[in-house]
Amino acid sequence: MLTFMIRRTLLAMITIWALSMISFVVIQLPPGDFVDQYILELLAGGGLVGSSRVQDAMENTLRHQYGLDRPLFVQYGKWIWKMGHGDFGTSLEFAKPVIELVRERLLMTVILAGTTALFAWGLSIPIGIYSAVRQHSIEDYTFTFIGFMGLAVPDFLLALWLMWITFSYFPGISIGGLFSPEFIEASWSFARVVDLAKHLWIAAFVVGTAGTAALIRVMRANLLDELRKPYVITARAKGLPEWKVVLKYPVRLALNPLVSTLGYLLPVLMSGSVIVSVVLGLPTEGPLLLRALLAEDLFVSAAIVMLLGTLTVIGTLLSDILLGILDPRIRVN
Repeated sequence: MLTFMIRRTLLAMITIWALSMISFVVIQLPPGDFVDQYILELLAGGGLVGSSRVQDAMENTLRHQYGLDRPLFVQYGKWIWKMGHGDFGTSLEFAKPVIELVRERLLMTVILAGTTALFAWGLSIPIGIYSAVRQHSIEDYTFTFIGFMGLAVPDFLLALWLMWITFSYFPGISIGGLFSPEFIEASWSFARVVDLAKHLWIAAFVVGTAGTAALIRVMRANLLDELRKPYVITARAKGLPEWKVVLKYPVRLALNPLVSTLGYLLPVLMSGSVIVSVVLGLPTEGPLLLRALLAEDLFVSAAIVMLLGTLTVIGTLLSDILLGILDPRIRVN
C-alpha cells in the first residue's frame, strides 16, 4: 500500500503540472484579454477620450504593465515559477493578490462543502439501504419519487422557490448569503457562528439536493445487486441475523461506487453550483471564477481552475486508497 501511495502521489504531481499548462492555455483561448475588456468599459462609460493613437498607446502600456505582451510560454513560465513560491499573481480586475481573493472565500467554501457532504452522505446511505431492504414497499416508492424529483428539479429553481416561499410567508427570515447583514463584516464570535448555522443549512440543502438524490439511487441499486448474490443467500441459510447479513458485507461492497465519486465530489462541493451561489449570494469560489472568466482576469481564473483540478486529483487518490481498504476483493500490490 505504501508503494502504491508513493507512486500515485508522484503521478498526481505530474498530472497537476500538466493541468496547470492546459488550464493556462485554455483560459487564454477566447479572443481578447483583460485590457480589451477594460478599454471597452472605459469607452462605454466615457472615461476614455482621445484619438485612436492615444487609445493604442494606453493599451500597449497596460499590456506591458501586466505582462500580457509577452509570449504565452513566457507568461506561463513566470506564473508557474511564482506559484511554486506561493505567489499566484495579482488580480487584474481587483488589483489585489490572487491568494487574498481566494483565501477570503476559501473558509466559507470549505464550511459549505463539508456541511453539504455530511448532508448528502448522511441521508443517502441510510435511505438507500432502507429502500433496498424494503424494495417495492410504500416507503421505497416514496423515496424513489422524491429522488426523481430531486434529480429533475434544477438547483437554482429550488433556490428561487425557497426564496419566494420565504419572502411570501416568512418575511423576517433571510435565506440569501451565509450571514445576516450585521455579521457580514463582523469578527468571529459565538453569535456569528450561530448566525452562520442559521443560514448554512439552507445553502447545503439546495446545493446537495441533486447529489443526495443521485447517491440514493446508486446506493439502492448496488445494494439490491449485492443482496441477490449467493453469499448473502448462504448467510441467511446459516441463520445469521438480518442486520448482520445486510451490513457486514453487502453494504460495504455497495459503497464502492459512492467512494469512487470522491474524485469529482470534492471540486463540485468546493465550487458549489455557480448559478445557485449567484442566486443565493453565497461567498464561494464559484461566483468569483465566473466573474473572473467574464472579465478575462487571467490569474484569478487560472488559480481557481488549478485549485479545482488539484482537488480532483486528490479526491481520486483518496477514493483509490479508500476502495483498497473498504473492499476486501481489491488488493493493491
